Amino acid sequence: MVTAEVVHDGQHVALRLGDPPTPAPEPVAALLLDCLQALPANTPAINQNSPWLFPGRRPSQPMNPGTLRDALRKLGVPAEKGRPVAIRQLVLQAPAPVVAQALGYHDKSTTRIATKAGAPWKNYAPGDHTR
Repeated sequence: MVTAEVVHDGQHVALRLGDPPTPAPEPVAALLLDCLQALPANTPAINQNSPWLFPGRRPSQPMNPGTLRDALRKLGVPAEKGRPVAIRQLVLQAPAPVVAQALGYHDKSTTRIATKAGAPWKNYAPGDHTR
């Protein structure tokens, strides 16, 4: 994510993930603003002009995902626990095979998550339904 995708109108903070921008809830909004303000001081000297919200050490590259994960762990943020919760929420909103295809997961994995979550889409038949 680049810094230009964080929209702050003075009152609200949103992320440009699509159109319209998605509102960022508290405390995420405050954390995003803090991150933006701290960027110049925390950006590596070799990457000062980086557009990334989390700039890496290599010019024009974002921070390595493993480095970001480790930094979150040091702050006490359990980043790994968010993924299953997010997938669970997705399979409650869409068929498991569709979620699997969109995220690059095996459909049996998302179907198992959907079954445990009691998803209304658990009997969805994947495939081409236009015929």
